[in-house]
Amino acid sequence: MTPPRGVFVGLATLDVIHRIAAPPAVNQKITSSAQFVAAGGPAANAAVTFAALGGQAVLVTALGDEPVADLVRADLARHGVEVHDAAAGTVRPVPVSAVSVMETTGDRSVVSLDAVASEATPPPDLDDVLGGADVVLVDGHHPRIARAAAESASRTGRRVVVDAGRWKPVMADLVPWVSDMVCSADFRTPGSDDAETTASSLIDDGVPTVVTTHGGDPIRWRVGTESGAVDVPAVTAVDTLGAGDVFHGAYAWFSTDGESNLTDRLARSARVAALRCSVVGPRSWIEHVPSLDFRKR
Repeated sequence: MTPPRGVFVGLATLDVIHRIAAPPAVNQKITSSAQFVAAGGPAANAAVTFAALGGQAVLVTALGDEPVADLVRADLARHGVEVHDAAAGTVRPVPVSAVSVMETTGDRSVVSLDAVASEATPPPDLDDVLGGADVVLVDGHHPRIARAAAESASRTGRRVVVDAGRWKPVMADLVPWVSDMVCSADFRTPGSDDAETTASSLIDDGVPTVVTTHGGDPIRWRVGTESGAVDVPAVTAVDTLGAGDVFHGAYAWFSTDGESNLTDRLARSARVAALRCSVVGPRSWIEHVPSLDFRKR
């Protein structure tokens, strides 16, 4: 059987990651215990996850012809992601993320550019790229591309998942085309004070399915007037960088399984994200994917 095809639209960065025992003081230099360099960004990490689970992953982003972009492309290709570069033939700054991960807790701090205000335009063959997709995920970066991708995918009946890590101005334009909004607990629609009122607002605006993750606490979901919660696995977190992105990529993957329901999808996605948190480094967790038993709830 042909593996499911997922198209991921949004940000790709170069992440330079250091594991540290404690944050540096002002004007202090410290030595990390480990260093990693990998492609990052919500859409890029979700695409890597989709590929790791066995899917055909395509990333639509804007990198351009810079040496840093070559590093991003190389890491994504190594992990099975096909990159469709809307900025090919141009030179543009590629976001580089400076990431610190605490050894004791796995918590991460990130300083980076993003692409919320990017003016990159959709590639002329975007409809063709989306045409074979079983699922499309949009993270709200490169907003002109995000808007075009969500509308095109929705009009042709494809599932459109939005990675709603934080509110971006383009989100208002995406809502009419969305099938699933997967939100972090910190995501807020304008005028909402908490995650619950945010979910209610999205449902009222016509989003069919709203999911809200809460770290190690249960995942909340809303479908119309129905709601519920799904527990997440207990895990000793040693590295939380990209855990949300991994959850979104897994959610996209399990969305292509027509036999699974929403709570199954959430439980399985949570197990993949928990695995990511339990392994040091941005890619080492992939080696352990075959050990996951998705038959268990």
